[in-house]
Amino acid sequence: MKRSSLLTLLILLVACQGPRTPADKGESAEAKDDASGASSEDGKKESSGVPGMDGLGKLGPLGAMMAAKLDEPGPYDALKSSPGFAKDKPHWLTMSLRGEVSEMTEISLSLTGAPPPTIELQPLLKRLDKAAADPQVKGLLLTLDGLVADWSSAQELHAGLTRFKGGGARTIACHFDNAVNQAYHLATVCDRIGMSPHGMVTISGAAATPVHLKGLMDKLGIVADIVHIGDYKGAAEPLTRSEPSKAMRETLGAIVDQFYASQRQGLIDGRKLSEEKATELIDNALFTADSAKAAGLIDDVAVYESFREQALGGAEWTVFKGKSGGDAFDFGKLQAFLGLVPPKTPSVPHVAVVYALGSIVDGGGQGVLGARTEIAGHTLSTAIRRMAADEKVAAIVLRVNSGGGSAIASEQIAQALIEAKARKPVIVSMGRVAASGGYYISANATKVFALPDTLTGSIGVVGGKINVEKGLGKMGINTFHIGRGARSGMWSLMSSWSEGERAAVKAMMEDTYKLFLSRVAEGRGKSTEEIHEIAQGRVWTGVDAKERGLVDSLGGLEEALAEARSLAKVGDDVELEIYPPEPTLKDIVNSLGPISTPVGVQAALAEIEASAGRKTAKVVSETFDALFSLRQQQIQTRVLFPVVFD
Repeated sequence: MKRSSLLTLLILLVACQGPRTPADKGESAEAKDDASGASSEDGKKESSGVPGMDGLGKLGPLGAMMAAKLDEPGPYDALKSSPGFAKDKPHWLTMSLRGEVSEMTEISLSLTGAPPPTIELQPLLKRLDKAAADPQVKGLLLTLDGLVADWSSAQELHAGLTRFKGGGARTIACHFDNAVNQAYHLATVCDRIGMSPHGMVTISGAAATPVHLKGLMDKLGIVADIVHIGDYKGAAEPLTRSEPSKAMRETLGAIVDQFYASQRQGLIDGRKLSEEKATELIDNALFTADSAKAAGLIDDVAVYESFREQALGGAEWTVFKGKSGGDAFDFGKLQAFLGLVPPKTPSVPHVAVVYALGSIVDGGGQGVLGARTEIAGHTLSTAIRRMAADEKVAAIVLRVNSGGGSAIASEQIAQALIEAKARKPVIVSMGRVAASGGYYISANATKVFALPDTLTGSIGVVGGKINVEKGLGKMGINTFHIGRGARSGMWSLMSSWSEGERAAVKAMMEDTYKLFLSRVAEGRGKSTEEIHEIAQGRVWTGVDAKERGLVDSLGGLEEALAEARSLAKVGDDVELEIYPPEPTLKDIVNSLGPISTPVGVQAALAEIEASAGRKTAKVVSETFDALFSLRQQQIQTRVLFPVVFD
């Protein structure tokens, strides 16, 4: 399809979306309910969680009719509500959590297929809080099959479900066919757990599998020439070593210790087990439905429909739906999409949530659309300064999920946050990882929250370049350097560094490290010597980081929002402003570009995914992305962690 045809299609799709309600102001998290990926569970039909795929009701009158018809159960489909359900009478909600828990849904322009379902974390938590405020809602029935979450995301969901229970005011029941580690950890919040016959529970503890790529790089003819500052800065290891170093094994050991502690504590608290019993069950690891019940891991062995009747005790129920759109042509939304009017934001003092997701890159990156997957130094620092100057923004919450990247961009963002903090509270909420550059941009906040299993710290610097001369030679391509000046080939991709070039790069990196230390020391109220002792590239869990003063409190995004509202004196009922906002036509045009990954690497990734699975392929892909970023950013504050955590 031609680009002009694609853009025309996108304009028409947006133009046909229904009118907004007053609650939609500011593109609040609540307004994103349809994209949360949390759908109803009766006939085990899940929402895709992809914007536009679940919103037929927003595609004008025809779309509204299609959505209404498709939402009706067919003659062989499960019911959407119990026969006697009425929303103004006591009832339960049923919901399926299927898909990968993520900060934001990545918007894909591909017309050939949709990405896997995504569960957007903050909108889901907002929906749970709203449901808990309904006096007619007496409980929640969850199905957890197909849930993909890391330990930090599982903790945040666990906390959100605990809030929903309200100290016993409401009940949660969970059902699954199979549950593995994080999914079962989430189920421990449930008052009653059911499992299908022939199902399986796996609670195998915590594991880290480092993925070293040197052998693959040798086959591809790629040489990584890397320098690092800090004894624990293991960014080069997967590229230059065939096995983890002693320092890396020590770091990973501490991380899996924390993951293991979280899993065991979930069993102790949720299933009322002793520490010894919880340890014994984890060591056994694998349980059939009947053995899981005998061990106290579940309460019932039954198919979903039977369990629903048992758990609800005859109470009425309905599926937990998101908000539905209208059926009218929304000219205002078309204007916003075309960039003719600015996005709507709350008209009263409010809290702005700024997402900082992905690698930190120089310049403008891919704009607002790219902000869902990358952190562009110029783009994000400009947005923060605009929010700092906006009197209606009473506080800023920076949600960080990043392993870092460009040192230049990290400093630009850190400076913008320092300036913003002088005018209003700036609260940082760390997700799965906020390390190296991700920690750099967090250290100077008014207050920093991390989850117990967050990976943070890694205060250090890595620099390098890649040498592809052998790889080109394997393709029959020979290169020759003709230059003037002793270091004319210093940044060439056809040679490794000389000793003098390496020394010069290391001297620059030392300066970068000193500035990094000073920024952290300034933000954390410590001396650079104190920070250096806990820096040197060492990755810490949230628990360890708090003990060392790198973060202030343990908690998730909701705790950070509560702190921001308290400091800014903003009520819970005031909508949030979300950055990045919904994309405009300009954002989409700027984001259309070619794939830059080398063909040989693409082929290797396809083979890895086919043989080792998506998780391993994703880790390898992210590592190669970081490696090839050295072509533009030779000195970085980045943690390179090609590790599969289970």
